Amino acid sequence: MKESIESIYNYYFNDIYRFLLSLSRDHHTAEDLVQETFLRAYLHVENNENASIKSWLFTVAHHVFIDYYRKQKRVEVKKQGFFSNLFDKRNTPEETIVIREDIQEIINLLDGIPEKQKYAVLLHDFHELSYSEAAAVMNVSLANFKVILYRGRQAMRRKKGE
Repeated sequence: MKESIESIYNYYFNDIYRFLLSLSRDHHTAEDLVQETFLRAYLHVENNENASIKSWLFTVAHHVFIDYYRKQKRVEVKKQGFFSNLFDKRNTPEETIVIREDIQEIINLLDGIPEKQKYAVLLHDFHELSYSEAAAVMNVSLANFKVILYRGRQAMRRKKGE
């Protein structure tokens, strides 16, 4: 079991880190939350025999973030360095600049939209979870998830049109 947890950690670390970084907007907080996510996953991996590992890890990460968020009296938003170390090292400097600009545009579009809509867009559109997996992560019905995702996309389109 130890080896499978290590391989799961290595395989999904970047996805979980990016998700938590996009929620927390702080590199150090995201690192702490990733560690907490994988600790909880390690402690409860036996209870998750039937679910998809990826969606289950996103569920655990989402719960870890919510727990963290509830403990904070104030949320400090930081945009500097967002996703800065996540780029594929094979990209040319020009490609890296374009990717950074695209990510900054996405950050700006997500900024200010309701949290549930932001989660829905991040889980489905950027982390490629299915509708049902993302709905399970957010603990909402499939129909409710689709409405939240639609509204999130609409909010992003309105901001882009401004």
